[in-house]
Amino acid sequence: MTEASHARDNSAPASAGRLLAPSAVIAALTLSACGPRNTDEVLRGGVPARTNLPHASALPPESVRTVARRDYGWRVIYHPASAPADADHRAAAALCGLESRRVGRVEQAMQVSPLDDPGSRMIDIYCA
Repeated sequence: MTEASHARDNSAPASAGRLLAPSAVIAALTLSACGPRNTDEVLRGGVPARTNLPHASALPPESVRTVARRDYGWRVIYHPASAPADADHRAAAALCGLESRRVGRVEQAMQVSPLDDPGSRMIDIYCA
């Protein structure tokens, strides 16, 4: 073999590597575009969508079942047995506080299927 033929044999892997590098970069960018990213979405009332609402309710985590933003305010389902005595008002103050509003009223709501989560309480919180 001549010196020139060795040069061609050695250049083949190098050019394959040069072609592979841009493909890897493109693949990495494509995959990273699909992953989780920060959001600027905001719930009604100005609450960032990434807010941990069960934590924001100021109730013990083991007592909170659901916290949801509604047109009128907030709906909370929790277990009173594992929450403090003033859980309704504590949750209302914390959730209305997220919106920089005061508590208007707190009402106990009727559950459609109370046997789905026995012992839980559902409240509606109206912010003023």
